[in-house]
Order: sequence, then C-alpha cells, then structure tokens
Amino acid sequence: MFRFRTSIAAKLVLGYGLLGIASIAAVSLVFYSGTIGVIDQNIDGKIVAQTERLLANVGGGHRAALLAEVRRQLGDGIDSDREIFQILNADGTSAGGNLGSWPSVADAEDFITTTVLRNGRSSPARLYIRPLNDGGTLIVGRDLSEEEAVREVIWRALAAGACVSLMLTVAGALLFRRSIEARLGEIRRTAAQIEAGDLSPRIPVTGNDEFALLNRDINRMLDRIELLMEGIRHVSNAIAHDLRTPLSRIRGRLDDALRHEMTVPTLSTAAHDAIDDIDDLIRLFERLLQIAEAESGMRGRLFERLDLGRVVADIGEMYEAIAEDSNIKLTVDAPDSLHVDGDRNLLASAVASLLDNAIKYAGPGAAIHVRAGLYHGEASIAVHDNGPGIPDGERDKVTQRFYRLDKSRHMPGNGLGLSIVSATATSHDGRLVLEDGAPGLVARIVLPLAG
Repeated sequence: MFRFRTSIAAKLVLGYGLLGIASIAAVSLVFYSGTIGVIDQNIDGKIVAQTERLLANVGGGHRAALLAEVRRQLGDGIDSDREIFQILNADGTSAGGNLGSWPSVADAEDFITTTVLRNGRSSPARLYIRPLNDGGTLIVGRDLSEEEAVREVIWRALAAGACVSLMLTVAGALLFRRSIEARLGEIRRTAAQIEAGDLSPRIPVTGNDEFALLNRDINRMLDRIELLMEGIRHVSNAIAHDLRTPLSRIRGRLDDALRHEMTVPTLSTAAHDAIDDIDDLIRLFERLLQIAEAESGMRGRLFERLDLGRVVADIGEMYEAIAEDSNIKLTVDAPDSLHVDGDRNLLASAVASLLDNAIKYAGPGAAIHVRAGLYHGEASIAVHDNGPGIPDGERDKVTQRFYRLDKSRHMPGNGLGLSIVSATATSHDGRLVLEDGAPGLVARIVLPLAG
C-alpha cells in the first residue's frame, strides 16, 4: 500500500482508470438519454395526438358518440394490442374501455406511468388523463411492455459494454504503468551502475517521445561527466608526472648546495635556480586554473558585445615585434563589424596562445596569417602557419591537458596552450577546429555570432 501511495506510475494509472470510468458513465448516460428518452417523448406525443383525434372525430358530441368511437378504434385491429382507452363516469366508475383496473384520477397529473390490468393481464402503461365536459374522464394510453423490453435490452448492452470497457481500461492502465516502470527502470539501472563507479553505461534510446528526449539529455550529461572525470584522471597523472621532475630538480639543487661549501655565491645561485623552477610551477598552476575557470563558465556573467576584428587586430599588433624578432612574417586580416558576445580577456588570451604556438612550432622564416571573418555562417578567428603542422591522428589529442607531440618534447612548454584555447571556445558556446593548412596548420576558433 505504501508503494502504491508513493508511486507516480500507480497514481497515473489510478487517474487514468478513474477518467476511463467517468468517460464510460458519460457515454452511457448520453446513449441512454438519446434512446429511451426519445422513445418516452415519442410515446407521450403519440398519446396526446391520438386523444385529440379521438375527440375531434366525435366533434364534441355526447358520451354515446365517444363510446362508439372508442369501441371502433379498439376493434379496428390497428395497434389494438398496445392501445388503451377507458371512459370513466363522474363517480369514477367505468363507462367503457379495455381496462380492468386503473389508478385514481382524482388528483392525477396529465401523464402518469403505472401498472394496469388490461385484458386480464397486468402490464406497465403510460396514461394520459383528460377530463370531459360532462364531469367524466377520458384515459388514453399505451402498453409499455415492448418499451420495457427494449429498455432492458439497452441496459444489458450498456452494462456489457461498460464491463468490457472497464476491463480494457484496467488492462490499458496496467500496460501503461508497466511501460512507465520499464522506462524508469532503465534509468534507475543505469544510475545504479554509475553509482557503483562504472561511467560507461548509457540509457537505451528508443523512439522520439518524452522519455527518449530525457534519455538523450541524460546520456549527453553522462558523456560530459565521463569526459570530465577522464580529464581529471589524466590531469592528475600528468601533474604527478610533470611535477616530479621540477620538484626533484629543486630538491637536488638545494641538497647539492648544502652538501658542498656553503658560500654566499653558491647558496645565492641555488636559491635563484630554485625560484626560477618554482615560478615555472606557479605558471603551470595558473594555466590549469585558467582552464578550470573557462570550463566552469564562471566568467559568463562578464560577457559583453565585442567586435572580434578589433580583438584580433589588437593581439596581432602586440605580436608584430615578437614575430619580427623570430624572423617570421606575420599578417593580420581583421575586418570590423564582426560581433560576438564574450569575455574580451579570455578571447584575447586564446588568440595569443594560438600565436605563441604558431611562432614556436613554425620556426624562423615561416609565415603566419591571422584572420577574423565568417566560417559557415559563424564568427571565426583563424591562425594559419606554414610550419610542420600536426599529423591527422594527433589533432584530436593535442587539446588534452599536458599532451605533447614526440617531436616537440624537447621544446619549452607544458602542453596546456591548446587546452586553454579549447576550453575558452567551449565556454563561449563555440569550438576549436584544427585543420591541415597544406602546408602547416590552421587553428580556428569558431564562435556564434551575436544575436
């Protein structure tokens, strides 16, 4: 009972069943009113019309003429098995007709439904009471035996239909409950597996109903959670690996300084080297925090309407001297009126990271082209260099934190630049696209245009 009271599926089934029963009752009432009600109205109309014709035939004549007309109609063989005619004297005694018993007419309404004795047989009847001018009473009616039989048949049909409909309603409600519990069971089983630590299960998606849409949303959420958890595991391993070397180097230098002659120059050199290594670690953590801030969306409230061309032009101007010192030709194409909603500092930092990578990996004598424009109907910042590029099989991996190509491991860096750019693009509802520049690499930040 407790499970029934707390189960949403059971409550839906109960509501569905009650609605079905109410619908059956309403349909039965309408059907009954449309059949028996109409029959009763027709009977009353026929009795009144027959009474008026009877009185019209005698022309308001005396009792003898009325009795003669009643006898004629009772003996004409037309509907005689259902017709009722009875003439009463002023004292209530019979003056003629085919009734053996009749109700008291002293306080009777125009129409009454009662049981009468006709031709020696008791039967239900509908009677119309019409006073006569001479103080007597005319009773005209019809035997309702056939109507009662029809009424009973209709009631039986309605009862049988109601029983069948009720059973179908109950069966449909149970099927409905089973379907809901099955769909919810899939979600609960998947949730239990994930709770146990396995992030790989997904909820089966069938059809295109509300449950299917919900399952797709949950699966997308699980994909995102699994990606984040995988990223956390990867970052944890990478941090442990990348921190071990500089920390060991710092410890070794300090230990070496303590083991040998501790002169001021020796200790000063060891201290400066240790500070430089610690600064490298601080920069590493700052970049990790920058990625975390971009992925969390915390700075979304700082978004403003930006001219993307202006941002690209400013960063390009800042890097002109750096490119010239590295013997690299840098060209910037940044038209105005390319508006997006975003964080100026994050986007500027992302463009700077792409230029840093292009200058570092393209090498002296290379050419770099930075362009802001449209890309398949969206805003785009593209940095194209003619350096060695990135192999096809590595492009999906280089945005992972701390991932570095084998040929670049000897170069300074920690493998976080493209991770920051990708996180920044994602926080702006955009994406980072890496394409073959033939030669070189095209790194493209694609962002939605401002509404």
